[in-house]
Amino acid sequence: MEHDVLLQMTDICKEFPGVKALDHVSLTVKRGTVHALMGENGAGKSTLMKCLFGMYSKDQGQILLEGKEVDFKTSKEALETGVAMVHQELNQALKRNVMDNIWLGRYPKTAGIAVDEKKMYKDTMAVFKDIGIEVDPRRIMSTMPVSQRQMVEIAKAVSFHSKVIVFDEPTSSLTQEEVEHLFKIINMLRDRGCGIIYISHKMEEILRISDEVTIMRDGTWIATKPASELTMEMIIKLMVGRELGSRFPEKTNVPGELALEVEHLSGMYSDLEDVSFKVRQGEIIGLAGLDGSGRTEVLENIFGIATKKSGTIKLHGKEVMNRNARESIKNGFALLTEERRATGIFGILTIRENTVISSLKKHLKGSFYLSNKSMREDTDWSVKAMRIKTPSQDTQIRSLSGGNQQKVILGRWMLTEPEVLLLDEPTRGIDVGAKYEIYQLIIDLAKKGKIVIMVSSEMPELLGVCDRILVMSGGRLAGEVSAKEATQEEIMTHAAKYV
Repeated sequence: MEHDVLLQMTDICKEFPGVKALDHVSLTVKRGTVHALMGENGAGKSTLMKCLFGMYSKDQGQILLEGKEVDFKTSKEALETGVAMVHQELNQALKRNVMDNIWLGRYPKTAGIAVDEKKMYKDTMAVFKDIGIEVDPRRIMSTMPVSQRQMVEIAKAVSFHSKVIVFDEPTSSLTQEEVEHLFKIINMLRDRGCGIIYISHKMEEILRISDEVTIMRDGTWIATKPASELTMEMIIKLMVGRELGSRFPEKTNVPGELALEVEHLSGMYSDLEDVSFKVRQGEIIGLAGLDGSGRTEVLENIFGIATKKSGTIKLHGKEVMNRNARESIKNGFALLTEERRATGIFGILTIRENTVISSLKKHLKGSFYLSNKSMREDTDWSVKAMRIKTPSQDTQIRSLSGGNQQKVILGRWMLTEPEVLLLDEPTRGIDVGAKYEIYQLIIDLAKKGKIVIMVSSEMPELLGVCDRILVMSGGRLAGEVSAKEATQEEIMTHAAKYV
C-alpha cells in the first residue's frame, strides 16, 4: 500500500561554535513505517532529532508535519503537536512515581483544582494495557531498572497520541526478551499509522525492524534506501566511508601469571551471593548474564561503591580493602559506569577538566597550583590515544556525541594508571567505528599487562574481545566459558540457570 508523507525535514543546518553539526540534511518519514537513522557517533543523528523536537533551534531549513510547517520552540510544544521522543539517556523525575512522570504538566484535575489521582491511575493503566506493559503506576521511578523506566517513557509518548515517535538507542540497556517486547510495541504503533524514527547502532535490529534506512556521516545526508535492499556490510561502508574488515581487532594480549583473586563475594544490598573467580595479568574477562543477574553488582562490590557483605579481593596475593572509590583508585582499580550521563561526566565542564579530574594529584605544582601545561599534555595524550573528535580541549563535554563522551571517560581512567579496569557496558550506544577503536584500546591495555573485567549485554562483543566469559544468573556465578570456543547458546543456557 502507498504510504503518505507524515514528516518532511528539508535542508536542515545547525552550527555550534567550531562545529558544523548539520549540513543541509533532509529526512522524509512516511505514515505507518519505521524509518531507521544510522551513522557513527557525531554523525548528527541526535542533533537532527533535537532540532525536530524543539530542544535546539535550527539555523536553516524547513520542517513539515502532515504538510503544515512546524518550528517547535520547546519539547512540550512538540509533544502537544504529536511529536514524541524516547531518549537514550533517560531524563526523568526519579523521586516521583510512574504516573507522575507520565502526566507531568498535564495532570487530570477534579473541579479544576486538585489532582485527580484516581483518574490518573485509571488513565495510566489504560495506556499500559494498550501497549501490554506491566508496571505499577505508583512505583517510584528510582526503584526501577533502566529497562522499565524506558517502557514508562514509551507509554508517555503513546499517551500523547503521537503521530511521530523518535526512539533514540532504545535497546542499549534492554535484555533480549525486553527487545522483543519493544519490537512488538513498535510494530503495533506502526500498524496504527504512526511514523517511527529509530536510531540505533545495532545492525541486526535495524535490518529486522525498519522499512527504510537513512544514513548520515559527519553532519551530512549520505543515503536513504529500503531496508530490504541493504546488508550489514553495505551499511557499515556507507556509515564509515570505508570497509571495516572485521568487527573485532586481532587479539594480541597473552594472559600471564595469576594477578587478581575474588573470593566468596556477597553483596549487602543486592542478590550477589558467593561469587569467586581468578584473573591473570593481561587477561580480559567478560561478565555475561541477563539484566538483574548481578553483573554490574560484581563490579560495584569490587570497586567499593556497593557495600559488600563478605568476601575478599586480592591483588598480587595481597588483600585490598576497596571500601570506597577513593581507596579503590589508590589501590589501582578504575570503574567505567554504565549510566555515563548520570555518574560519568561533568556536563558543564570542559574536555580537559573531565579528563584530568581523577588524576589531579599528579598536576599539583607545590601545594596549591595545578599545572595547566601538564593538564594540557595529559588531555592531548588522551584525545589522541582515544581518537576523541572534539573542536578543542575547552569544549564542554556535553556537546560531544555519546561515543566521544565515553572515550573521554576511558581516557580519564587511563591517566590514573590503573592495574584493574572494570568496564560496565563500555560500548553502550556507540557506533561500529568507535566500538572497534574501544575494543582495540581494551586489547592494547591487556597487552600492557592490565587486568580488564567487562560487563556487556552484547554476546558477540564478549566472544570477540574477551579471553574468558563468566556468566552470572540470579546473583550467582552460573558458569564459565572460553571465549574462543563458546557459543551464544551456551552462554544463554548458563544465564538462565538461576532465573
